[in-house]
Amino acid sequence: MGCATSACAVGESKNKRSIIQESVVFVLQLRVPVQTDLQRQLKGVASKTTIDRLACLRNQIQLVAEDSGGSAISELRAALEEYLSLLTGLIKKKDDGMEGCVEFKWKPLGDGGRAELCFTNLWMEMLTVIHMMAALAMAEANSLMIPKDRSGSGHGVRVVSSGCKRDAVDLLLKASGYLELCTREILPRIAPDIKSKLPDDMQESVLQTLSIQALGQGTEIQLGLAVNSKKATLSVKRRLACEQVIYFSQAYQCLSGCAIVSHGCAKKLLLFIFWKFLEARAAAYYYHGLVTEKGSEPACHASAVCCFLAASEILGESKKACLSFCLSPPVTRAPPMWGVMKHLSQKIPEIAFKKSQMYGYLLKEEEKVMQSLPELPNFQLSLIPEEFELPEMEAGSFARKPDPFAY
Repeated sequence: MGCATSACAVGESKNKRSIIQESVVFVLQLRVPVQTDLQRQLKGVASKTTIDRLACLRNQIQLVAEDSGGSAISELRAALEEYLSLLTGLIKKKDDGMEGCVEFKWKPLGDGGRAELCFTNLWMEMLTVIHMMAALAMAEANSLMIPKDRSGSGHGVRVVSSGCKRDAVDLLLKASGYLELCTREILPRIAPDIKSKLPDDMQESVLQTLSIQALGQGTEIQLGLAVNSKKATLSVKRRLACEQVIYFSQAYQCLSGCAIVSHGCAKKLLLFIFWKFLEARAAAYYYHGLVTEKGSEPACHASAVCCFLAASEILGESKKACLSFCLSPPVTRAPPMWGVMKHLSQKIPEIAFKKSQMYGYLLKEEEKVMQSLPELPNFQLSLIPEEFELPEMEAGSFARKPDPFAY
């Protein structure tokens, strides 16, 4: 569940937030609007219709999110999309004079204290809304990857339908598109002094990282589908594993140099990415070894054994990285083995031992092979963010009330 409250991650009621939930997909903390006296602040600035719609939608988002613990995703998404359309119209009607007239306040879901965010900038309000839309998409993807019926989920057994997995991939691409829009279109319009005060999970480097790692997780799910498919070739599985390595490597590099990774959500995210990067490398070396050993030369077999041994070692490191992620606040629980790692957690150690016994003598003869790990193939990345554009302004919806004293 990443930085999110547990209820948001798996769609359970808010009464169960104390339960440590599973984290299949990294999920952001949800924020909800705080009620504001818009009628007083916008009197004479915007039409009564506009003010009423603003207030109604903000209240609806807050009440639905708090009542459901964030699990009423469809209802929240519809309200957010309508609210986003309204904001777009207000921003395009610059003569409305709303900028700086109203305080938009937001707080973390489940936090009864004071608002965490308070600003008068319309672009900031739009950023917060789209950030929540991305968080909901990730939360729904996480929920789809966790079986609703736990009766058969004991002892590491996990049954998630192929349809749910494909839907989860679509949601991750959608979330990546939301976040990509934030960094491309919205953040450049916000003044540097305002951006410097943003929460960690809304900083540009974190938004970019989240967008990339969502693509990496989508590829991880695709690889799991390929493992269970009789039609997927060994080359396809290797390609997906190598693409996954590239995504998580890019995400790690994007965030690792930032000062904010020493604490909070950014630190948790970096630990999650490192865990997934190691799992991806283990899978990539395993499949690369299987492809390499098809060669007839002794060097091919020696190189394959190196890949299998590397995969086994990296797999052990990934388990430690998983524990570090889970113990980093807020504490989370890793799911039972699923997808490709469920298959490889046993396969990699077995193959590494078996092949090293069979071709161990070649390792002594092929000393050059042992000096460094074989390079993984570099493939063009397949997944891209789903394109998301700001909604069109609703004609006639934002007209100001005529001033009877203007003539």
